[in-house]
Amino acid sequence: MHLRWSSLGLVALGGAVGTGIREALALTWPAPAGGIPVTILLINVVGAFALGALLERLARRGPDEGRRRAVRLLVGTGVLGGFTTYGSLATDAAVLAGSALGTALAYAGLTLVAGATASVAGIAVGAALHRRTAAGRDAAGRDATGRDAEAAS
Repeated sequence: MHLRWSSLGLVALGGAVGTGIREALALTWPAPAGGIPVTILLINVVGAFALGALLERLARRGPDEGRRRAVRLLVGTGVLGGFTTYGSLATDAAVLAGSALGTALAYAGLTLVAGATASVAGIAVGAALHRRTAAGRDAAGRDATGRDAEAAS
């Protein structure tokens, strides 16, 4: 896919929103001096979960085009990309390493493992939601596309 200004606009808009939310949370609950920045850790874990759930749900709904692509770019790449911050993780770990190397390594390791675990959990939740929604459509007499099965035949 080549660069499309509309796609870039969606990512920029979403990124501004996600970054604003992250910054508001980080300012509301700042890290203690010399301590683990718990707010950034939670932001990254929640963001990884949300991204896993979102992308799994979108992937199971069909090809990455039209509204699905717009949602992926706006919410996934934009909002959640701006919300999560591995730049702050690296900076915070480097600052911590200056006075507490073990704490810095634990923080970085915990963030990576918890983020990966949260992403896998998000994927599982996205898949379960898709199955539940698909089962509801089937019970309502609709085909896989969501159209009335009687009308389609």
